[in-house]
Amino acid sequence: MKIIFCGDVVGRAGRSAIIKHVPELREKLELDCVVVCGENAASGFGITRKICDSFLEAGVDVITTGDHAFDQKETVYFIKDYKQLLRPANLPARLPGTGARVFNIKGGKKVLVIQLLAQLFMKFTADCPFECVDKILKDYKLGKDVDAIIVDFHGEATSERMAMGHHLDGRVSLVTGSHTHVPTADMQILPKGTAYHTDAGMCGDYDSVIGFDKNISIPGFLTKVRFERNATANGEGTLCATFVEINEKTGLAISVDALRVGGRLKENLPEIA
Repeated sequence: MKIIFCGDVVGRAGRSAIIKHVPELREKLELDCVVVCGENAASGFGITRKICDSFLEAGVDVITTGDHAFDQKETVYFIKDYKQLLRPANLPARLPGTGARVFNIKGGKKVLVIQLLAQLFMKFTADCPFECVDKILKDYKLGKDVDAIIVDFHGEATSERMAMGHHLDGRVSLVTGSHTHVPTADMQILPKGTAYHTDAGMCGDYDSVIGFDKNISIPGFLTKVRFERNATANGEGTLCATFVEINEKTGLAISVDALRVGGRLKENLPEIA
């Protein structure tokens, strides 16, 4: 089984990269499932119904979010209509939507996708993600209840994300990170068989400051005052993702690699068996 997790989609450049490259990647890499973090897709802040529809039409199976999940006012109303759209599982239960769901993909396989929000250095504190994921996993076992488990851990601190990877080693197929918009180079299979990647990186214009217009961001660092409203950079976008190949009997990882295509970053297409 072959799955990609595409990192934070930032603005129009990121949306265009998803719509352009996902269909060709599904064919070229023989992908069974595509998961996309869409929390910055609407001009950098949240996601809309129209954007969700465009991703699903492009071949995306699951859309995760993060701390910007409800930045667009409409999301609180339409999220219940989109089973493919997740918000962090450890946000208050009274919020609409869910943070963990089993998806049926081609070949009759079942993939559980879990979205978690980290705690360190975030703008607000969610419930403990470690306790939350343990509770979810009481009902799902790899190779028994589901064929694969993908965890998107959306957070600031690399240490917290690494701790989560080791905490879940052997219990899930992949722990990958989102939120910081910079792809890391630490793809690995942990000792008990879980694939790990601290951050998949963003899908967006890398001639920018984490996807935002550098001509607005730089003066803010120089003067400590932002004179213009932040805006996304809209040059050609790079699609950055984590690619994982999963043993269909055990649900554990066979291989993991970074995927980059389009835009400014050096292209990297994983080799498939």
